Amino acid sequence: MTERQHVPDRDAIAALPEFPRLGLESIRLVASADAARAAEAELQGACVLGFDTESRPTFARGEASDGPHVAQFATATTAWVFQLRDPECLRVAAALLESPAVRKVGFGLSGDLRQLRGRLGVEPQAVLDLDTVFRERGWRKEVGVKAAIAILFGQRLVKSKKVATTNWANARLTESQIVYAANDAYAAMRVFEALERPAQR
Repeated sequence: MTERQHVPDRDAIAALPEFPRLGLESIRLVASADAARAAEAELQGACVLGFDTESRPTFARGEASDGPHVAQFATATTAWVFQLRDPECLRVAAALLESPAVRKVGFGLSGDLRQLRGRLGVEPQAVLDLDTVFRERGWRKEVGVKAAIAILFGQRLVKSKKVATTNWANARLTESQIVYAANDAYAAMRVFEALERPAQR
């Protein structure tokens, strides 16, 4: 029987050194038809991508989200942040999500997938929620991306709540938004690689 393991608490994580995030030089913003086609060419042949989405927050009771407004994908070196406004950006993001040949890995994806089905009208394929992997390996409660980085790397992933609750539907994203979104997907990809490593020995 697998021993139940405890997720590190907020104070323990806060004491760790910072996880090195991707900078703007390693992030592609996909906000036009040309950028979408370039991203499609770069991502052809990818077997696994870190994945997440961002939506404009809702504040009124009963208000339904019309997101996601951003979808992000990442390899171990580069991230692509798709703004889901241009039809070609929507098409390429949908193709990646529907592809059974490209595994999409991330955390807490049930809400993301539900919104994507409604917004894009697609049924995502080959999606792995990394929370389930941690549960199978004996972790006591849900392990999000920050706890996963702490467990596997002994580092602290910086995530700004202020940026998280900004307007992701804006026509122009800020640099802070782009870096935040990209690193959600990038961190998931790095976690997936670390989880897979022991099985490859």
